[in-house]
Amino acid sequence: MRWFEITIVANEQAQEMVAHYMHELGAGGVSIEESWSPDKPRDTSLGQWYDKPLNDIPAGLAVIAGYFPEDIYGETLVAELSELLRGLPEFDYDAGAFTVQTREVNEDDWAHAWKKYFKPLPVSERLTIKPTWEDYTPREDELIIELDPGMAFGTGTHPTTALCLRTLEGAIKAGDTVIDVGTGSGILAIGAMKLGASRVLALDLDPVAVSSATENVRLNDLQDDIEVRLSDLLGVLRDGETAGGDAVASRVVPPVDLVVANILAEIILLFIADVFDVLKPGGIYIASGIYKNKEEDVEAGLLAAGFEIVDRVRQDDWIAFVCGKPKGEDE
Repeated sequence: MRWFEITIVANEQAQEMVAHYMHELGAGGVSIEESWSPDKPRDTSLGQWYDKPLNDIPAGLAVIAGYFPEDIYGETLVAELSELLRGLPEFDYDAGAFTVQTREVNEDDWAHAWKKYFKPLPVSERLTIKPTWEDYTPREDELIIELDPGMAFGTGTHPTTALCLRTLEGAIKAGDTVIDVGTGSGILAIGAMKLGASRVLALDLDPVAVSSATENVRLNDLQDDIEVRLSDLLGVLRDGETAGGDAVASRVVPPVDLVVANILAEIILLFIADVFDVLKPGGIYIASGIYKNKEEDVEAGLLAAGFEIVDRVRQDDWIAFVCGKPKGEDE
């Protein structure tokens, strides 16, 4: 099958919005590669060793590549994407003097070639992400997440995903019920189960993500404990229906102990009240995917909804909020 690659080189802070627009315009997959700089802070808490440059991308820039089927690709698509990026300052993002390149590729060139760069990755004191195609012998106390993300977001290499997994490790309690909103590859839902959750409901609006997460849940033998559903955020719980209109008989019934969401700040702001409603008093909400320029907006939205800010965890320029629903609520 022929695909067309549209590659954007833009300011690093705009990478999530560029990827979001590509998905909205019909991309079958999106890859993001950040700049490497010897001066850039790196997480070395688990002994990671950055002895060689990872790439030659100039500091402060990111390379975002989207792959479009031939029936979608065209000059109009490139023009529409460029216009959206020029409008980013309206949303407090700046793609800078971005560049656009296009080329035709075969499916195998992008669907599988990236796998040679994805190796077992320790992301917290206990959790390690292992690609299914890699051999790896874990420590006795190591928790392994088997992963083949396919075209879905979430390999653990992005700061926001790593932030969520480390934060989950400190927040989750044995037996907790969990909702993962925007599950992508299912990595956070699987991580929650490995850390002691009793049940997880994993939701995503993208059918590709639902398919990928379902397969990764099976690879980790957790299909009896994690439900993956196609849902418009938390609408599946509010309306009692999936996005396709089928009735839901969920094994995870609100109120729950913990909700985690690793998505764009703009989307997080849209459903804060829904999260508050489905949490038990004293429940925890972990919200990640927040770039530093949106920190104040998200904090204000969380406080306005009634949450208490318990902690905020940072990596590079990304923030994860850990919030609590006051114990007096609903009692």
